[in-house]
Amino acid sequence: MSEHRKPPFGGSIGKTVATSKPWWPDARRPPAGAPNILVVLFDDVGFSDLGCYGSPIRTPTIDRLAAEGLRYSGFHTTAMCSTTRAALLTGRNHHSVGVGCLANFDSGYPGYRGKIAREAGTLAEMLRQHGYRNYMVGKWHVTPLTESGATGPFDGWPLGRGFDRFYGFLDAETDQYAPELVSDNTHVDPPGNYGTGYHLTSDLVDQSIRFIADHVADRPDLPWLTWLALGACHAPHQAPADIIKSYDATFAHGWDVEREQRMARQKAMGLVPAATRMPARNDGVKAWDEHSADERRVFTRLQAAYAGMLDHADQHLARLIGFLDTAGIRDNTLVVVMSDNGASQEGGPLGFVNAMGPYNFRPEPVPVKLQRIDDIGGPDTHSNFPHGWAMASNTPLRRYKQNTHGGGIRDPFVMSWPKRIKAKGELRHQFVHACDLTPTLLDLIGVSAPAEIGGCPQMPLEGESFAKSIDDASAPSKTSAQYFEMFGHRGLWKDGWKAVSFHPSGTPFENDKWELFHLDRDFSEVDDLAATEPERLEQMIKLWWSEAEAHNVLPLDDRFGPRFAENAARFHGARTKFTFHAGMGHVPTDVAPDVRSRSYSIEAQVEIGDGGAEGVLIAHGDATSGYSLYIKDGFLVHDLNVGGGHELVTSSRKVAAGAHRLGVHVERLLRKEPPAKGARTGVSEYTLTIDGEPVGSMQTQLGFHNFISWSGLDIGRDRGSPVSRYEAPFEFTGKLLQVTVVMHDDQKLDGDGVGNAQMARQ
Repeated sequence: MSEHRKPPFGGSIGKTVATSKPWWPDARRPPAGAPNILVVLFDDVGFSDLGCYGSPIRTPTIDRLAAEGLRYSGFHTTAMCSTTRAALLTGRNHHSVGVGCLANFDSGYPGYRGKIAREAGTLAEMLRQHGYRNYMVGKWHVTPLTESGATGPFDGWPLGRGFDRFYGFLDAETDQYAPELVSDNTHVDPPGNYGTGYHLTSDLVDQSIRFIADHVADRPDLPWLTWLALGACHAPHQAPADIIKSYDATFAHGWDVEREQRMARQKAMGLVPAATRMPARNDGVKAWDEHSADERRVFTRLQAAYAGMLDHADQHLARLIGFLDTAGIRDNTLVVVMSDNGASQEGGPLGFVNAMGPYNFRPEPVPVKLQRIDDIGGPDTHSNFPHGWAMASNTPLRRYKQNTHGGGIRDPFVMSWPKRIKAKGELRHQFVHACDLTPTLLDLIGVSAPAEIGGCPQMPLEGESFAKSIDDASAPSKTSAQYFEMFGHRGLWKDGWKAVSFHPSGTPFENDKWELFHLDRDFSEVDDLAATEPERLEQMIKLWWSEAEAHNVLPLDDRFGPRFAENAARFHGARTKFTFHAGMGHVPTDVAPDVRSRSYSIEAQVEIGDGGAEGVLIAHGDATSGYSLYIKDGFLVHDLNVGGGHELVTSSRKVAAGAHRLGVHVERLLRKEPPAKGARTGVSEYTLTIDGEPVGSMQTQLGFHNFISWSGLDIGRDRGSPVSRYEAPFEFTGKLLQVTVVMHDDQKLDGDGVGNAQMARQ
């Protein structure tokens, strides 16, 4: 006999459902009334960028959630994306779980493996034991990218860490019009492109709605976790042109005026204390009026692209929240909206229309930027704003993402739960940290972290629940000390005080200057009390070292480029040959042949019928950077695309019918003298071959000195944003047997250059 009753939680659409005795063991029975959980994680969005945090950027959906719930002014992250995600997902400090820096490299030390330890279960793994279904959508970036290929291993992918479904991307960033997509454990093509109106944000929201709708249809009696990690607002800043241009007038007054206006709104909201002072401009940021009219025009449009991307994301988030309302499950859905770190400084002093060129020594002076101003935010751009606008995003805080001052680690945090939160629209000023989120959610659900997961004993949670602050504005802040560290920048919060040091890369750590701030009285970190409170500062520095030892922070490592270069060398090892066959799937860039700064050869074995053939043989990259070898109009063509500039070499004769070996040989002609720092490393010669016979060549100083592309490699097609002047996917119409890439052992990478390029990716 079955019993007819309404589901106790998870909601329904007003209908009763037939249920029998639950199939799950008691250990998997969800607590009565357990809420659904929707986590919306933005990327590189600064403290002041949401409307409800003082911004003129239109975010009515998030503002509505804040009006129905709570805003926190003291939410802190870890200064970078991988690390914050590891802390949020596990309830532990990022070094403790092995993600002390980026997922892009594994240094071998326990705190720096680039992968979440099995002893640190994720929120999804914990909730699975209580009957939750878990859905991950969007950016993951806590799996080593050398494990992102078709063979995995998959134990660090979302489905290997407690999520039941995954749709998103594994890397730090991706093109919003031609993203690197994964469905569950398989790389897949995007369902559209720029020409069809596709944008990743819309797609991610569509998938979130689908996962939840499927869940409601199939198991409305079970609660769910949906973790939506948007690409917005990480570079490339891409959004519909009409939204972007609508912000030109909003930001024409520049970053100095913008900072003052935002802080005035923050004070009026009560978000920051009335006595808060504006810090001086960050190092290297000039006054807005000191820039030329052309510079100001370009900078305004670059900021408009950032704002447009956030506005666009809020519009699509409205669809998701609207679906929860329509489905009748909004009331018992706990929604959290936050950012993973402060606004990014990677745009440098002048910003970029296409950052891919400058990182390979193809300059982008302001006149070039101005010529492309209307392209900004489009499919062949990789836009990022100048650090003056990043400074404004972090108002009223100092510095940026990567740094442990407030601008890098203090972020917006909105919580909405109509059924539970009664103090609607209120502010909370408690100090809380990313590692406190999971303990808080477990507390609100009414469950504890498991002692073991999958037979693996679990390390204790290190975060603290801040659930009491939901009902009590005077609830205490975190009781334990909270350390910070990123690329040698350090900090420690304890009982309302903060010690912090900015570390210039490559300098001795003992030379770092420590500052001391009483955050409870000095929100913006402008009144350094190091000289007047030397004993307190000394105690806090000593405590920092103790915390660092306890949480696997040591050894300190401030290197950028060498860590990336060493990781690539370890992964590829002595391998110099790759063989690809027609019919294979997409190859992520970190597991593709590393042809940077070296000589190499590519050869494709093909069979061409009497009617001829055309199409791509091999393509790595996208419209902003990469290379492609293809046949067009009967001729063999190689395109070296550096920053959107095309260096083409075309065969002197057409490719005849029959079986052929079609290739390109790249010879790196090194200088006799080492180049000056930051200079190009020499000339490369590109020679096309048909059956081993040279049929065309060119020499160029351009090349992949520091990186190829963040987009991956395809065989027999160019699946997304086209590398060269053809319409994607431009599939090869002949018979492609295999493509072989052979790399020479003359690779010489510039660690600093590689590091700068890679940091732009994070």
